[in-house]
Amino acid sequence: MVKLDVVRIDIPEGTNVILGQSHFIKTVEDIYEALASSSPALKFGLAFSEASGKRLIRYDGNDKELIDLAIEACKRIGAGHTFVIYLKQGYPINVLNRVKAVEEVVKIHAATANPLQVIVAETEQGRGVLGVVDGMSPLGVETEADVKERKEILRKFGYKR
Repeated sequence: MVKLDVVRIDIPEGTNVILGQSHFIKTVEDIYEALASSSPALKFGLAFSEASGKRLIRYDGNDKELIDLAIEACKRIGAGHTFVIYLKQGYPINVLNRVKAVEEVVKIHAATANPLQVIVAETEQGRGVLGVVDGMSPLGVETEADVKERKEILRKFGYKR
């Protein structure tokens, strides 16, 4: 028997979330190092749910509020080997490749500031993340004006020349 649950992840204004899956207790320290070395201005909190042994939520970061948000998200998801990172003063695009390069990381489910729902399956063994709903459904297809606007925004932010 499988029970499905939808867990809403709270994302305060000005904050981004990365949700992923990893496989080892070393995850917390390695992700901490990847984030801390990416930018001295980055504020972050991370939490990781162990899947065996003591099965604790391990945590670290440099901002107590963000650490508390990450711990709470892990509690609500309740799935082993899941990690949650909250970011301020930086964006997932600035750290995502570093996080993906952490040898324990096996999957990134989401990296967003949009409303986020996590679809969780529960069996007699435990809980696991099946996927996410990131943001809202599309309302249409971009027009020529939308293409122009998208390209201008990317250049304004310095992502393209």
